[in-house]
Amino acid sequence: MAKQPNKAAMAQPTDAGPTATLSGTWLIRWEPENEAFWKQIGKRLAWRTLMITTACLIMAFITWFVVSALVVRLPAVGFQLTTGQLFWLAAMPGLAGGSLRLVHMFLTPIWGTRAVVGWSTLSLLVPLIGWFFAVQNPATPFWMLMLLAFLAGLGGGNFSSFMPSTSLFFPKRLQGTALAIQAGVGNFGVSVVQFITPWIIGFSLLGTLGGEPLTFTRPDGTTSPIWLQNATAIYVPLVAVFGILALIMLRSVPVRANFREQFDIFRSPHTWSMTSLYIMTFGGFSGLSATFPLLIRTIFGGLPGAPDPLAWAFYGPLVGSVFRVLAGPVSDKYGGAIVTHIAGIGMTACAIAVTFFTSRDIANFPLFVALMLGLFFFAGVGNASTFKQMPMLFPPRQAGGVIGFTAAVAAYGPLLFGMLFGWSFAATKSPNAVFYGLAIFFALNVALNWWLYARRGARNPC
Repeated sequence: MAKQPNKAAMAQPTDAGPTATLSGTWLIRWEPENEAFWKQIGKRLAWRTLMITTACLIMAFITWFVVSALVVRLPAVGFQLTTGQLFWLAAMPGLAGGSLRLVHMFLTPIWGTRAVVGWSTLSLLVPLIGWFFAVQNPATPFWMLMLLAFLAGLGGGNFSSFMPSTSLFFPKRLQGTALAIQAGVGNFGVSVVQFITPWIIGFSLLGTLGGEPLTFTRPDGTTSPIWLQNATAIYVPLVAVFGILALIMLRSVPVRANFREQFDIFRSPHTWSMTSLYIMTFGGFSGLSATFPLLIRTIFGGLPGAPDPLAWAFYGPLVGSVFRVLAGPVSDKYGGAIVTHIAGIGMTACAIAVTFFTSRDIANFPLFVALMLGLFFFAGVGNASTFKQMPMLFPPRQAGGVIGFTAAVAAYGPLLFGMLFGWSFAATKSPNAVFYGLAIFFALNVALNWWLYARRGARNPC
């Protein structure tokens, strides 16, 4: 690990440019709010860092959500798994992602951007290679699948160190845009994995080196060969390249704090209110992204003209990701609080409306998908606007910590949604109990955001 820079030296202004580093990784000077520094030096390095880190974040989200794309195919190739076990497999990356984010939120101020982004990206090779071998054998025990599903959560953990790192590189006036670009484009990894998986598993990607196919049995009884291992094999070289690129090209901002010092964020009530708001937006996005394929399969599977879950599921994360990017500049212009307010109202309305179209009738499918896409749309918008609010409420180092913590808690979305939907189907044969609960939670957060941040006369408009 690179030698840590001397804090006293960092505190003194210097004319050294950003290429002047200690031990090849730590910048001596970083002043993004200084307009001259930003134009001459900071802008180029900040955007380069954003590009590389975002590429790594795409790989992280792909790894985190690859299990949601695999589980819907496992029963059809011979894996003996119950509906409850399938929902647990979809939920486990959320458990790991949220737990690891609680660790990642502390890492950037301790070890710096280059080490954290580079090595955490390379760690994704473990679950990707593990799933490559596991899906080739239907006799793979359930505990092994659960372990690999947990390890896929390594990708979920990365978000809580990558995003705080990016917030340190940009001036406040651009943080909404920069964070929305990184998170939104990174979220594309969810759509990528759900879009590419049905195609890539349909042919032999690596010949004899890629392993033998399994037999895929469709609901109508027809069969065809399938290479499930391709779903992770295709990303292994990309992860390796981006991880090495990060270790070579990234640098670290001299904003430092040890583990104990970073706990000061928990003394602010804004930490807890923003956590609740981000659970609404990103918790909703991640939880629905992980369970959307299984919802389609469970509600509409087996009906005449039943849809292929993976042919539709990727649209949800895609919509949320696109509008997270687009909502960043809007939040910079109009303020994050008012955009979060609108997003919360939209999420509440869609959560209530979707309950009218969850019965097992294929005629309900178009409106079910439309309302689910509405949930993804408003969640994506709210993901961007909440990340605009946090840097406005906290100084840079604390803002990074709050971003990391809120992202950690919200990353339990796949775990929570997987457990709740699994319970709801077992107890009521319907997902509606979960959607009713979500609508109440969303409405409470709309009221919280309006009172604290969005209303006229709020003490902390942001």
